[in-house]
Amino acid sequence: MTKTKDLGRAPLLPLVFSLAIPTMLAQFVSVLYSIVDRIFIGNIPEIGSIALAGAGVCGPIVTLISSFATLVGLGGSPLVAMKMGAGDKKTAHQLLANCFVLLSGLSVLLTALFLLFREPLLMWFGASQQSFPYANTYLTIYTAGSFFAMMATGMNSFLICQGYSGLSMGTVALGAVLNIILDPIFIFVFDLGVAGAAWATVLSQMASCVFVLAMLRRRSIPIRLERDQLSPALMRSVLSFGLTPFLTISLDSVILILLNAVLQRQGGALGDVLVSCNTIVQSYMLLITMPMGGITGGCQPIASYNYGAGNILRIRRGIRYVALLCLAFTGVMTLCTFTLSPLFVRLFTQDGELAALAVRYIRRFCLCAIPLALQYTAVDMSTALGRIRLALFCSVNRKTWFTVLIFVLPAALGAADAAFWAEPIVDLGCAILTSLLVYTTLPAFLRHREVHAGAPQHPA
Repeated sequence: MTKTKDLGRAPLLPLVFSLAIPTMLAQFVSVLYSIVDRIFIGNIPEIGSIALAGAGVCGPIVTLISSFATLVGLGGSPLVAMKMGAGDKKTAHQLLANCFVLLSGLSVLLTALFLLFREPLLMWFGASQQSFPYANTYLTIYTAGSFFAMMATGMNSFLICQGYSGLSMGTVALGAVLNIILDPIFIFVFDLGVAGAAWATVLSQMASCVFVLAMLRRRSIPIRLERDQLSPALMRSVLSFGLTPFLTISLDSVILILLNAVLQRQGGALGDVLVSCNTIVQSYMLLITMPMGGITGGCQPIASYNYGAGNILRIRRGIRYVALLCLAFTGVMTLCTFTLSPLFVRLFTQDGELAALAVRYIRRFCLCAIPLALQYTAVDMSTALGRIRLALFCSVNRKTWFTVLIFVLPAALGAADAAFWAEPIVDLGCAILTSLLVYTTLPAFLRHREVHAGAPQHPA
């Protein structure tokens, strides 16, 4: 049985686990890219704390660049899965080729723009005079190699959508393991400091890029990467589908940039300390959001493929299993937050004051991680089913309220660190609203598809 047939016929619960677990682990491993860099940077003798603040300013900007890879990867892969489910392999091949071209063009454009404007951007987005040299060094080197990062991230989605979650995990693991090996060599042995961390990341992403493109060129892959006719109409469809996950990630980056700016400007003499704390907090939050995004993103092909094939019962049950898996994961991570976060913080710094603040803010920031599971499931499954406007509204609504609160809370409560309360408030409120909007309208939407498909329903 091929991987694509598995999506439509294999027992559903084992299928969810077979797609979700490798993709979740792959995303967990991918978090190591940024976390390992920050851990080693934070432990550089004498300059560790201020260099960590510089790396923290770069973090959201790096994520913003990679969100354009998500625009194409998570925009094109559900369409490819739908076309495979409908038996239209010709269009699926054409979609893959067009996505490769889109990624190539975007990477060249973004590299030029960020290299040109990096200095004012860093100062606007939370760098101080002390942290700017470290931020500038890291961002310059990373941006120069952003083609490899975007290609590895974007094209990896097309392995996942064909059911090859194991190969997808291999792509991410290759880069992460290489980064862990190269970081201490470049930073400490070669004495390159922050520049060494950036070079280790770029070389690791280059290896991941070569691997994923080689896998997509294999003859055994149902939808191979080959030359095909360019289609502006298909590109527009890809960008339309990818808009919601793109905005989810890019607006997260923008919000974190604004949060750094608020902490730096309202924190006074503690500005760099608060930015360093936020760097550690966001590193921990990635351990929750990235693997959870791996669960929902890894299982999107089930919804997309069976939507194309008209297998409505599998869609309903699949979404239920994904939601339960996300709730279980966030429950475990919430327990870890209140028990193991001090150990996590100690990986970044030996400064007692900085460590105590970071633990406090991690527990505050992640307080409502469990409701966030419903938000992720609802938005990503809606995207997989082509409900773009609904998913987009739910995502943008959450970002809007978060943005408002990171400015309002410090002004109302009189302390810069009050901005860390924005996350739990928004996680709870928006999870309730999104669940009501998505899960109450889903049955009618699926009934309409079932009537329109007119196809026999395969057992789940």
